[in-house]
Amino acid sequence: MQLSITHSSEYQYTHPVAYGLLRIRLKPKPTHGQEIQRWSMELTGAKVETEYEDQHSNAVVFASVEPGVQHVAITCRGTVDTSDKAGVVGLHAGHMPIWAFEKQTDLTRPSAQIGQLAASLSSDPANYLDTLHELSAAILDAVTYEVGQTDAATTAADAVAAGRGVCQDHAHVFISAARHLGIPARYVSGYLMMNDRVDQEASHAWAEAHIPHIGWVGFDISNGISPDERYVRVATGCDYRDAAPIIGIANGAGDSALNVRLTVEQHSAAQ
Repeated sequence: MQLSITHSSEYQYTHPVAYGLLRIRLKPKPTHGQEIQRWSMELTGAKVETEYEDQHSNAVVFASVEPGVQHVAITCRGTVDTSDKAGVVGLHAGHMPIWAFEKQTDLTRPSAQIGQLAASLSSDPANYLDTLHELSAAILDAVTYEVGQTDAATTAADAVAAGRGVCQDHAHVFISAARHLGIPARYVSGYLMMNDRVDQEASHAWAEAHIPHIGWVGFDISNGISPDERYVRVATGCDYRDAAPIIGIANGAGDSALNVRLTVEQHSAAQ
């Protein structure tokens, strides 16, 4: 399948920016099951300072905000060829050792509730796939999908305690519980073509676990499936902070408002 993606993030500030920086991770990974046909990024009110590959092999653009502006826009457009690999990404590769994904972070550190959730699984622990699919379903039961109840600072423990969250929270709880079980796990940010709409308000997030003799396998907890050809992997990391699409600072800017416009659709020859 060929997917066409347009992603625009616009920041409006109440005062002129004195100094600002942006770390942008929006370019998809060339990886098993996806091939980037074209990708471009346009900045308004900011300029690219450098581009590099981070420790998780994510493509990163580091940009500075132009002093005095009150509006910054980041617009990406591209097409990506995808194929259904049943969520299998493949054997581990890259700069980070596999054991790095066994360690908990501030966002994934398990609470007693998460430990109980992991202990409640009935699948044979030796059957990793069954165990992880059961874990995914248990998390969706424990943390109802609900927008507006959590934010980027919400931890896995907080989400389970609240019983509400979004895809980012589901991914963090899955990672926390998988690591608690001794299974390496990581966070994935990316895009998903929805079956019921083209326009979206945010990018998507899911988790991957490393299974012996198979490698990394994806689990979209929010939708109860492993990623297929409708998914595009953009960035990975130990948690959200490693894979966040955009992280920035803007000194002297006062309050800010963010408007995101995202479309993901099957590419047609007329586009």
